[in-house]
Amino acid sequence: MNSIRRIAHLDMDAFFASVELLRYPELRGQAVVVGGRSVHQPVDLPDGTRRFSRLRDYVGRGVITTSTYEARALGVFSGMGLMKSAKLAPEAILLPANFEAYRHYSQLFKAAVRAIAPKVEDRGIDEIYIDLSDIPEETALLAQRIKDAVFAATSLSCSIGVTPNKLLSKIASDLEKPNGLTILTMSDVPARIWTLPARKVNGIGPKASQRLASHGIQTIGELAAAPTEFLVSKFGQASGLWMHRIAHGIDERPVVTESEPKSLSRETTFERDLHASQDRAELSEVFTALCLRLGDDLKRKGYACRTVGIKIRYSDFHAVTRDVTLPVAVCDGAEIRKLAGQCLKRVPLEQRIRLLGVRAGGLVEDKMSAASLVQAELPW
Repeated sequence: MNSIRRIAHLDMDAFFASVELLRYPELRGQAVVVGGRSVHQPVDLPDGTRRFSRLRDYVGRGVITTSTYEARALGVFSGMGLMKSAKLAPEAILLPANFEAYRHYSQLFKAAVRAIAPKVEDRGIDEIYIDLSDIPEETALLAQRIKDAVFAATSLSCSIGVTPNKLLSKIASDLEKPNGLTILTMSDVPARIWTLPARKVNGIGPKASQRLASHGIQTIGELAAAPTEFLVSKFGQASGLWMHRIAHGIDERPVVTESEPKSLSRETTFERDLHASQDRAELSEVFTALCLRLGDDLKRKGYACRTVGIKIRYSDFHAVTRDVTLPVAVCDGAEIRKLAGQCLKRVPLEQRIRLLGVRAGGLVEDKMSAASLVQAELPW
């Protein structure tokens, strides 16, 4: 690995919640949660104050999109069910998500970074990788200049990790949150990285972490000490070799400034489980809306798709997927609806449905019409 590489990972601090605090500065320092469905907007009162919804009052199946660090201190994190988290922080403020605002601030912070360091890999609405290798400036000063530019453009703080590669930088950006700046070299790996839980490595999820723990491997250092042959025997050739490399901080992936999406999808989780027959009208309306929005996404991004698929998660959390591959690419929402309907006919619909999704794969740039490609009879 080339030791002169300087790769930064920039992660906005509690991004969605921080954007909301710009709008509602009186909530700074409080436990605030963003997410859920049908959450009431704050109400302006005659005395100039606002009335906010509380987490204890939420009823439904919504999950947390993000939370402030004060809420996290109470054990409330993104991905948790709102009703479950209400038991931990009943008085936390609950705000509805405002994705239009989040996209706006995302564009602002990324433009500010690119003005200083143009080699940026977009990893989502609130995080990016940056290749700083060719910029002749001392690392700490350059990283701080990027942080200052982000704050000047958005009034929001971010955390940056700078290391020789993407793997270590992703870990480093989380070490001193919020508003952190962490610079590591390969010589820092034993002291700063090996002491961390193995799950801190991007790619080692809960199941892999549990399997490692069953073999007495809890930390990244313990993973690094495990014989390669042992890891291969337990996790397979590819995964075992990968675990050995990442535990030693080895990652040669480049920062990719332009990438083509492999697929686009739309899905929704229902407030209550729906039945294919009893709730046919509601399911049909939602399904059609998902397909039309997916078609709009394809057209907006300049793609058509050769594969259309569906995803259904039943009330018992078991999920099934089905897809159909086409001889010609489509991007029209109505055609996607017909094709997705064909997929629906291939799945059992006796159980109640918790989640419904539609996916477009095999993306191509040309948008050939297939107006008469299918005529499907839909189950709802």
